[in-house]
Amino acid sequence: MTKLASWLIAAGLTMIVAGPAQSQQPVQPFRYEVREDMFQGFAGDRAAFTRAMALCEARLAENPNHAEALVWHASGLLFQAGEAFRARNESGATALNQRALTEMARAVALRPDEIEVLVVRASSLLAAAMNTPDGERARPHIVTAVGDFEKAVALQQRQLASMATHPKGELYAGLAGGWARLGDAQKAQFYLTRMVAELPDTPYAVAAKARLDNPSAMSRITCLGCHTK
Repeated sequence: MTKLASWLIAAGLTMIVAGPAQSQQPVQPFRYEVREDMFQGFAGDRAAFTRAMALCEARLAENPNHAEALVWHASGLLFQAGEAFRARNESGATALNQRALTEMARAVALRPDEIEVLVVRASSLLAAAMNTPDGERARPHIVTAVGDFEKAVALQQRQLASMATHPKGELYAGLAGGWARLGDAQKAQFYLTRMVAELPDTPYAVAAKARLDNPSAMSRITCLGCHTK
């Protein structure tokens, strides 16, 4: 499994957005239609990936302004860009990457306060940055991802106190890791401290404490406790 797959499955896309109320949401949100196949595709199931991309494209054919379908499709394109880069197809990777960024930007422009859209873009870009050895090339992805995650925190201020361990831990960890990679130790420390204070007796608190004790080690703080409630 690639780093992109593991990050998206365990850290970002499934965890930060709260699920719908069963009695008040008769129409299933698009993410529940696409994400399982997309995640399986990221993990290596080509048929599942093809289904996920085809679903996004069908929905966009019906409604070109479907922001969730657009951002999920862009996440798939970013995954394909990574595959092309690893295959040493640099021109193909560049074209796919640019198309993904364009689609993500349009999705956020269409729904700037939609947490699902923000989190899909942020998680995808942060994952891509982790796979980019060139720090200068990775930096714009991280800047955008951190901005989206910060907005997700702001939009969910009232829900943070009751948010489950995993989504809160991954959200704070994504921000701590993103700020650290941008060289802002103060903001990284702020979110690590929140992990310790707000998620006591969890793997997130332990990981955050280890990073606080030795920031230069850049020990793992994301993709923890995937089945923790």
